[in-house]
Amino acid sequence: MKRDDRTARIREVRRRLAQEGPAWTRDREADFDTVTVPERDCDELRDLLVREGVQTVVEVGLAYASSALAIGEALVTVDSACPRHVIIDPFQERDWSNAGWDLLCSAGLDSIARLMLTPSSIALPRLLTEGFVADAAFVDGSHRFHEVFVDLYFLRKIVRPGGLIVVDDDWAPSVRTAVHYYEQNLGWTVIPDAFPSAIVTTDGAGLRAGPRARCRALRLPDPSFEPPFEEFRAF
Repeated sequence: MKRDDRTARIREVRRRLAQEGPAWTRDREADFDTVTVPERDCDELRDLLVREGVQTVVEVGLAYASSALAIGEALVTVDSACPRHVIIDPFQERDWSNAGWDLLCSAGLDSIARLMLTPSSIALPRLLTEGFVADAAFVDGSHRFHEVFVDLYFLRKIVRPGGLIVVDDDWAPSVRTAVHYYEQNLGWTVIPDAFPSAIVTTDGAGLRAGPRARCRALRLPDPSFEPPFEEFRAF
């Protein structure tokens, strides 16, 4: 299948998912709208990855696959010789009834994707042991501080120097605090215009309180480094 045809197929699956929702959802009120990454953010994630020319991506969390479809579209658009998309979600079968994976298959992306049905704290070290190297990562798994911190710890060893790590739900204090450690101590830098449609909040008087993005994109330093323990910066 030609690249344009593959891209059109993915976009059609994405369009239907955004407009109609998935064929199956968990028995929770408005679960799809609550859980999924919005279409606008997914578009901006796709565009960022295309600009970066990524060929290999690791993603933590699949659920209803909105972000995974956008990542897949980016990989097909870049059109490298061997695109790879590794997705980690231990709950995809048990809790999500394979809803996200089925959507990826319907978009034809199972040919470049690998689903790991193990916790990220196990899957990421396994990838590291295999010598897996990624251009970028998207993190939308557990939002507990210690688990986000561990995900980021291994991802900095998997994502190549100068690569990207994009974190969803950066508004959550547990997520934001974990990310802040790596900014303060390991030289990760925010890409400020990665998600240009960031929500602008206002205070009670109607004054602009500044942009508040759902996702945050960070670039890893190149070359990578390990700071002396004496230079620890509180976060």
